[in-house]
Amino acid sequence: MAGDGLREIVAAVGRGVFPAADGATVVVPQDGPRDAGVLAFTAHSVVFTDEDPAWVYATLAATPADPLAAALHPYFLGALLARTGRLTGTIDVLCVAGPLPGAAGAGLRETRDPGHPRVTEALRRRDGVRVWTVDGGVLVLGRGVGGRLEVAVEVAEGAPRGLGRRLVTAARGLSGGEPVWAQISPGNARSLRAFLAAGYRPVGSEALFTTG
Repeated sequence: MAGDGLREIVAAVGRGVFPAADGATVVVPQDGPRDAGVLAFTAHSVVFTDEDPAWVYATLAATPADPLAAALHPYFLGALLARTGRLTGTIDVLCVAGPLPGAAGAGLRETRDPGHPRVTEALRRRDGVRVWTVDGGVLVLGRGVGGRLEVAVEVAEGAPRGLGRRLVTAARGLSGGEPVWAQISPGNARSLRAFLAAGYRPVGSEALFTTG
């Protein structure tokens, strides 16, 4: 996997092939102008940015942390944010699940309403966005980091128990035969449980830098 770009790394992890647990941090170019950030796997990190790799490696070396944790340390993330002028949110758990033909849930209605709040948010972060609604919930699929197919769901308060799990399971049936990825805030335990129950497996963590 040495020498691979972001798309190749993402595609390999989606197949269950991980970077070597060699303690290294590698710097690769962004796949496009929108997405920059850090991917952390077991004993291996990937910084995807168009900034000067020499600056990245020097800043990592100056980070007051174990080298295995330096790429997601607040010192390094803050320096990279300041240099790029980007924004970031939480450091998310990164999960992926294989396709599950026939899993698309009954009752899903696809909507193309550009004014729907979830559509508006998804279009900011993903390409090729598709949105389905069901009583009490919303399911979004779109292409994000490295061209991966990403799912996001929203479940209303008072929705039927288990709806979140059914929605993220349905995403595996709507994926067209490719893996489905999810970024989940570690503190959102309810969401994390729903994804794990639907067969998604944790593969790493991610800090995503956006332009606004």
